[in-house]
Amino acid sequence: MPASLNHIHPGTPMGANLIAGGATFRCWAPHAKSVHVVGDFNHQGRNEASLLTRDAQGHWRGFIPGVKDRQRYMFYVVGEGSEGLKRDPYARELESPFPSQCIIRHPDFPWHECGYVTPRFHEYVIYQLHVGTFFTPNLPRKGGTFLDVARKLPYLADLGVNALQLMPIQEFQTSFSLGYNGTDYFSPEMDFAVSDADLAPYVAAVNRLLEEKGLRPYQVKELRGEMNQLKALIDLAHVYGLAVLLDVVYNHAGGDFGDQSLYFFDRQHPAGGQRNSLYFTDTGHAGGLVFDFAKPEVRDFLIQNAKFFLTEYRVDGFRYDQVSVIDHDGAPEGWRFCQDLTSTVHAQRPETVHHAEYWDVNPFIVAPPPVGAGFDTTLTDGLRIAIRDVIGNASAPDERPLNMTGLARSLWPEGFHEPWRFVQGPENHDIVYRGREQRIARLGDPDHPRSWFARSRARVATGLSLTAPGIPMLFMGQEFLEDKQWADDFATHRELLLHWAGLEQGDRQMIDHLRFTRDLLQVRRRLPALRGQGFRAAHVHDQNRVLTFHRWVEGQGHDLLVVVHLADFTRVGYRLGFPAGGDWREVFNSDAYENWINAGVAGNSGRVTAGPQPLHGFAYSAAVVLPANSMLIFAR
Repeated sequence: MPASLNHIHPGTPMGANLIAGGATFRCWAPHAKSVHVVGDFNHQGRNEASLLTRDAQGHWRGFIPGVKDRQRYMFYVVGEGSEGLKRDPYARELESPFPSQCIIRHPDFPWHECGYVTPRFHEYVIYQLHVGTFFTPNLPRKGGTFLDVARKLPYLADLGVNALQLMPIQEFQTSFSLGYNGTDYFSPEMDFAVSDADLAPYVAAVNRLLEEKGLRPYQVKELRGEMNQLKALIDLAHVYGLAVLLDVVYNHAGGDFGDQSLYFFDRQHPAGGQRNSLYFTDTGHAGGLVFDFAKPEVRDFLIQNAKFFLTEYRVDGFRYDQVSVIDHDGAPEGWRFCQDLTSTVHAQRPETVHHAEYWDVNPFIVAPPPVGAGFDTTLTDGLRIAIRDVIGNASAPDERPLNMTGLARSLWPEGFHEPWRFVQGPENHDIVYRGREQRIARLGDPDHPRSWFARSRARVATGLSLTAPGIPMLFMGQEFLEDKQWADDFATHRELLLHWAGLEQGDRQMIDHLRFTRDLLQVRRRLPALRGQGFRAAHVHDQNRVLTFHRWVEGQGHDLLVVVHLADFTRVGYRLGFPAGGDWREVFNSDAYENWINAGVAGNSGRVTAGPQPLHGFAYSAAVVLPANSMLIFAR
């Protein structure tokens, strides 16, 4: 007889799930002739007892007694085109290295119930990082891991960001990757895990982080495997007050699929074309294939993936890669899939942030259904392009006008009604990847990326992002003046890894820039106007390289004025309009961070007084000192 149908019902979850002294198994293979489940529990044998039963929807399912946590398994699929082993597309964990078997895992984990609450959308400050290259203390033997990131959580919390955006962590089959060629969507990348043999000192290190918070330590056995190590990273991030956002790739999968992957899962004949691959269309993208959004089972596979990470991993949100590909290459069903995805997950947890990458920028992506796609936020490129334009042109050895007018226009992109709807920043993983654009410091002075010119312009670039409307995003290393591009291939491009040694060895320029970023983030938290709705570009002068913008909280005030100056000399007595008369405190001056604390700082001695002389659309104005290549903030 085939495998038992005990514990099988219409709501039986996909994949392998432990229950009642055994496990249920379920997969979607509508065109398969037969599907067996083989594993440690049945000596990898194919027989009547391992045969699953097909239902009317093309799902094969069955219950096998005696299955235990951490046992290995695979599906053996007999199809019209071939037969052989297939990994479970819903597998929670895979065995290292490839080609690998699936591992049955109990989903329990010793979470610390620390009362963590995710930030409100307008309070987010995002830090984007790549797990494999962010912190790599074990090179050349191994790249970065989830637990290596965890060891840096006190540093990140002290920096003042409140959300970590991890580049894709789902299993990819290549040795090095940005993460956008994943094939196993429910399994964390096995290369990001610490092996059992190396685990004990890592557990001791992360337990010290828990000890600092007065919390129960982990046991070594609790952190075995990539699944629980990713959970530990998320758990510890919450302990340290940080949200975790996963970068998920729902537009396409693959690159290197392999015969045992979800590619041609029910083993239809390949002569029928890519649509016979079950999950995909025949449209390619980034070396892989676009998902077939016309199939309810494919849409459900991706939506269940988001729900899985939300519930089982307790993530706080998602960054969705290239939603524009879903819309365009997945037409006509792609847009509806986005609406179904955001509506379903919002209903499950409304505070989850859904952040879309869509090119060209489309405000309808953040509009609610039925008109919009229902995402909360979207990546924008206008401010990034404008910042990089003025910083790059400022590096030329002349006094050319800078496009401060374009910079002003980019501060609030058209079509958005709330500033927290868009995410912006001058660096990200795509832009400063090896062979592409330069980091801001090198853009500010291509010949000498650690010169005063580079340092001061980098402060202005980061300062603009942290004071402008929108959710700011820092890319790893930006906070301490990293001037190199980066690469995911740390084996052949070790020279592009983050220069942590500089901070550890007391590099003054890096430490000063880190202090600048940290202090400005503290100012952002302290001044509600920098997170508020009120915004107006007040004064723009391309020839003088000056821009000012007014920010406030609607209905409450808290007015402040941000002043950007990109000339290479100090201006004295430059008159600016102010929102009100009287004293205005100079609450932030980027020039103070040049050889902290800068004994020769140019500025306004902490205060200016605005008198009743109308200017720049305000009823009051004041003469101010504008330090060379600087950003000032004035507040009441």
